[in-house]
Formats: sequence, C-alpha cells, structure tokens
Amino acid sequence: MALPIEDYAIIADTQTSALVGRNGSIDWLCVPRFDSGAILAALLGDEENGHWTIAPDSDFQVRRWYRDETLVLETEFETGDGVVRLIDFMPPRTESPSVVRIVEGVRGQVDLEMVLRLRFDYGKVVPWVYREQDALVAVAGPDAVWLRTPVETRGENMATRASFTVRAGDRVPFVMTWRPSHLKPPEPIDPVHQLGITEGYWRGWVSACTYEGEWRDAVVRSLLTLKALTYAPTGGIVAAATTSLPEKLGGVRNWDYRFCWLRDATITLQSLLFSGFQSEATAWRKWLLRAIAGNPAELQIMYGVAGERRLDEYLATWLTGYDGNPVRIGNAAADQFQLDVYGEVMDALHQGRRAGLKADDPSWGLQVKLMEFVEEHWRDPDEGIWEVRGGPRQFTHSKLMAWVAADRAVKAIEEFGLPGPRERWEALREEIRDDILTRGYDPQRHTFTQFYGSEELDAALLMVPLVGFLPADDERVKGTVAAIEEHLLVDGFVQRYTQKPGAEVDGLPPGEGAFLACTFWLADNYALMGRHDEARETFARLLALRNDVGLLSEEYDTEAGRLVGNFPQAFSHVPLIDTARTLTSCQGPTEARAREGLR
Repeated sequence: MALPIEDYAIIADTQTSALVGRNGSIDWLCVPRFDSGAILAALLGDEENGHWTIAPDSDFQVRRWYRDETLVLETEFETGDGVVRLIDFMPPRTESPSVVRIVEGVRGQVDLEMVLRLRFDYGKVVPWVYREQDALVAVAGPDAVWLRTPVETRGENMATRASFTVRAGDRVPFVMTWRPSHLKPPEPIDPVHQLGITEGYWRGWVSACTYEGEWRDAVVRSLLTLKALTYAPTGGIVAAATTSLPEKLGGVRNWDYRFCWLRDATITLQSLLFSGFQSEATAWRKWLLRAIAGNPAELQIMYGVAGERRLDEYLATWLTGYDGNPVRIGNAAADQFQLDVYGEVMDALHQGRRAGLKADDPSWGLQVKLMEFVEEHWRDPDEGIWEVRGGPRQFTHSKLMAWVAADRAVKAIEEFGLPGPRERWEALREEIRDDILTRGYDPQRHTFTQFYGSEELDAALLMVPLVGFLPADDERVKGTVAAIEEHLLVDGFVQRYTQKPGAEVDGLPPGEGAFLACTFWLADNYALMGRHDEARETFARLLALRNDVGLLSEEYDTEAGRLVGNFPQAFSHVPLIDTARTLTSCQGPTEARAREGLR
C-alpha cells in the first residue's frame, strides 16, 4: 500500500513530476507530461503497478529536506552501520525527461537495495526488458525507458534489482530516461553535472522572488511548487501532480487534477505578479487566452496543459486505488457549465492589464464576447465552483462571479479607454448585485446562502469581500463569516459546504476533509476585518499542516490527522502565498482584489 500522502515530496522538470516517498520509493511518475500515462503507479495501487525504490536493506531512520531553495530532494538514511544520502532530482527538460538518483556515503558503510519495477499505461503494461550497450532498456508500445548505472543489476520477479554497498565518500548514480520507443536511444547524461545545472536552475529562478517577509520559507516553497506544476512549453499550470487521491479516505470523491482550471486564473496570476515572476504570469495569461479562444458558449472550466478540450473520464479498474478508492483518468467536470469561470477570466485579464502585462487587441475582443455570453446566461443555473454532480442550481457564488465579470468589464472601459457598452454593463452589474442581495442573502440568519432559496452554507461565500462585492466590515459579511465559523469550522479548519444526508447538493455521499483554500480565505477575511490575531492564528494552523518538506494537499482530515486530496495542490499553495503577503506590511494580492470592486 502507498504511504500517507504527507510522506511524499515532489521533484519536477517543468513538464512533468514525480512523487518520492520517505522510504526512498518513487511511486508516481507520468511521462512525458503531467497528464500522460504513469510508468510508476504504485501510489494508486501496489508495488506491482510500478515503483522505483532505493533504500538500505536493513532497518533505518529517515530525515529529508530540499537543498536550499531548489527542487533537489535529499533523503538521509541512518542504519546501525552508517549513513547514506539519496539525492533525487529531475534535470530541467531538454529533449527527454530523466530522473536522476545519486547515493552518497556519509558515514560508515550501508548495504542498499535498488528495485525498479516499470509498468506502463498506469501500471497495466509489463515492458520487455533487455540490455543494450551500457543501458538496461524497457520497451512496450509507444514507451521506452533507459536505466544507466555503474551498479550491476539483475532481473527478478518481473523487476530490475541491484544490491550494493556504499561507504563514506562514495557516490553511486542511477539515471532513468524516458523516450518514445520509435526514436533512437537518448544520449547519456552526466548525473553530477546535471545536479549542478538543476540546482543552478532553481536558485536562479527563485532569485526573482520579491517577498522578504516573516514567512519567506513557506512562500518560496509554495512558489517553487507552483513552478513545479507548470508546463513550460505552454505556460499552463496544473491543479496538482496526481489523480484520484481521495478527499475522504475510503470514499468516492476522487478526481483527476492534472489539468488547468480557469478558476485558478486570477489568484495564480496575482500571486506570480506580486511575487516578482512577471514572465510566468505572462505565460499563464497567454495560455489562458489560447485556451478560451473560440465560442464563449463552449468555454470549459478546465483544459489540458496545451489547451486540449477533450478530457474524457474513465475508471482505471485494474488499479486498487489509494486506500481502496476508485481511480479516475480524465475529468468529466470539464463539460459542466460553471458560470463563475467567466468572472475569473474577466478578473484575471483585468488584473494582468492593470499590472502592465502587454494587452493585445484580441484579448479585449474576446472579453467583449465573454460579456455578451454573461449578459444572456447569468440567470441560468449551473454546477458551481465545487463542480457538483447532483444537478445545476442557482448558486450564489456563481452569481457573485458574474457580478465580478460585469464590474471588471466596466472598469476596463473606465480605466483603459477600451470600447464597449459601458452603460449597459453598469446596469447589468447593478441588476446582478440586487439579485444576489435579494435572493442569495438570508436576513433572518444574517448570512449569504449556498444557492437561492436554500438554508445551506458555502465557504465560497467568503469571497464576497475578497472580490470587492461588499466591504469586509459590512454586517452581511460579518454575519456570513459568523455562520461559517459556527457551522463549517471544524477544529479550526473550514469545510467547503454543508454536507448532510438527504441534502444531495453534490450528488455524492457526505464526508470529506476540511478544504485548505477555504481556510486561507477565512484568514483573509479576518485580516480585512481587522481581526489580525485570529488571522495569524488561522494561518499558523495551516502552516503546521505542511509536511516535513513544506507541501500541502487539497484537504485535511481532522479526524485522522492526515492530508487528503490530490498532492501537491496549487489551490492550497497559491492562497498560502496571498495570505502571507496580506499578513505582512507589503501590499498583498488579496487586499488589491478586495478593493477592486469598491473603487
């Protein structure tokens, strides 16, 4: 069985990534892209579905860390006979993806075992393995993998194994490279030289970071994680490196997150811009424009890393799943109508324009078409921010983001002199606002509700002040925060929405972890309200959930004390960056966005 989610670390090459466990096992690797088939898939099954383990052959203790501000992972194993250090990294992508593992002797001598069990197509296909010159080659269908190491290997039980001893001062490398099977073999790489190149790449990249506040380590690690989830050729940023890690252990809330969500656009763009990474923000904006180009009626909530639209979902029934959960490849929610993404896109492009990103003429023409769609369809029910599978509703948050779309469209005309029907959109903005305040707010309970006419609560409504719809000191905002504190706050962490038998809003059995992004939003609300001590306390609780190398998943199981959901999760690390800036003296993206609608 796979390790606890928090026992993994990520290494990446700006086109895909691998998850490395504390036990020295790489249990998840998709090549050549994040959304490609996994060639190591033990994370969602067992060791027979593919893993690459290097570890002592006797009992050991472990500690690990990333080298300074890089994605070079070091894992130190201590046995009764000595200490060795395992260095894992993926060189920045050139022609082919490689994983490099170097074992260094630190003290004494340690006997180690290496086991490489390759299984292509998400753990399903056993490759044909043979030797070719200085490499071991595994081939099946379109996939081929080369393993190069000075250590003698042997085949045993459908795996490649090696037994070797490392003494103080020794350095033993392993290099695994994937390439399409019809191409010639990849050129050998110098692992030590590539280590230097990889360290230099990450240190050089992160040197652009402008944040020097109290939580720099956490912010930098989150920025590095965001970069690790970036598909460099297009600028797209995936929501997470994994699929089907459960939101509830043993449950059915298991989704594929290896795609790019439009909903993340504004907060991601602002986090990058406010942190000094303008080129990444520009690349993300360009990806966004390419992905949404076309008929606004066909706008999707998510796309592939290159803007692909077909993300058909199926079950990988040959995998047992993490903790027995179903394994899904693809995401059927891509076909849902979610009104809120129109507001996110309009806001992201507006924020980029305000930050000085080059605004070419086609972007505004596209925004005008998006606004025409919003004008015609903002009253329609949708599946909402949480992508419910229980049928469309008149979700209050969706209407809120339709208001954001109209508000940012009006401001684009006012501030940048862009052509458009200003008066018509001003009227639309007021109409949506009145509709929300009349139908989405419960004056008896003093709170906004999940959807019109309901009594349910939704943490997405913490966005009301964060997008500038109402000021944080408005009584309706205070009432909503109080209601969420009373009904959705569990052990200091926020649940996404009311879940109870019979409600069936999302069409799924109740039960999931606390949603970390929502808890960051609560901290932001506290900060904007002037409740600074509570904001810092909430932020501290969230930081304490990071694993030993600073990573977060999507949710947290307060009963089990475990991270749950896909990992590492961009939608957790981006609000971490924003909240850190909000709680320091420097101007943060949260405050900037909150003031936007109040201008």
